[in-house]
Amino acid sequence: MEGPTATEYIQHHMTHLSSMKQGVIVDFSIVNYDTIFFSILMMVCVFFLLRAGAKRATSGVPGKMQCAVEMLVEMVNNQAKGIVHGDRTFIAPLALTVFCWVALMNAIDLIPVDLFPWIAGFFGLHYLRPLPTADINGTLGISFGVLLLLFYYGIKVKGATGFVVELFTAPFGKHPALWAFNFLLNIIEYAAKFVSLGMRLFGNMYAGELVFFLIALLGGFALELGPLGGVSAGLGQVAAGLVWWLFHVLIVLLQAFIFMMLTLVYIGQAHSSH
Repeated sequence: MEGPTATEYIQHHMTHLSSMKQGVIVDFSIVNYDTIFFSILMMVCVFFLLRAGAKRATSGVPGKMQCAVEMLVEMVNNQAKGIVHGDRTFIAPLALTVFCWVALMNAIDLIPVDLFPWIAGFFGLHYLRPLPTADINGTLGISFGVLLLLFYYGIKVKGATGFVVELFTAPFGKHPALWAFNFLLNIIEYAAKFVSLGMRLFGNMYAGELVFFLIALLGGFALELGPLGGVSAGLGQVAAGLVWWLFHVLIVLLQAFIFMMLTLVYIGQAHSSH
């Protein structure tokens, strides 16, 4: 049987295991099961990793696991102290959870692109896209959770009345003629935070995933070039794959850090007044 073309290969790997085929750009009735499964799986992994670090904590000479967890917790806590001026009892653990969760979800992209679809084939699944952060539904879902926290802390810190008053009186002033402009500007600001937070993570991970697909195609391309050309293309695939993999480790951690920092910045802004 003829193998797929390069376009068919990429389209196949970028198709989600979903409840139905998407026919329009926005369809809230469609559920991407692979995004949900791998998001929850990575959250469970974060829970057990941090729990294991906490259980092994000792007041004596710390082990490697404890050192790693302590360094991570201290880094996140220092960032939270510098940005959020208020009660950080919930905010610092939230930032730690966001960083670890997004980092582990991003790290799925470091696994060979054909491995999970190949395993899924044994279970009769024709499509599987394991990277949740390359699905805009996943990244905007996390971003929506952050948006709800902005409303929560805005009301908690300023009170319901103070929060609503600020929506209509900031930043231009309290004159009634300016209420509509103030409200519209604040709504646009919240919408921009929500969209940009999710789109930034999605765009970077989507592009990185696509590069891995293109590098993987070099292996199939090598079969058509004969012995000498095949060896050259095969070595090129290994070299390009290794270089991009090493560079992508930085992207995986950097995008998780940026998402955590923006979450802290937005929550910090919710604690302050215009």
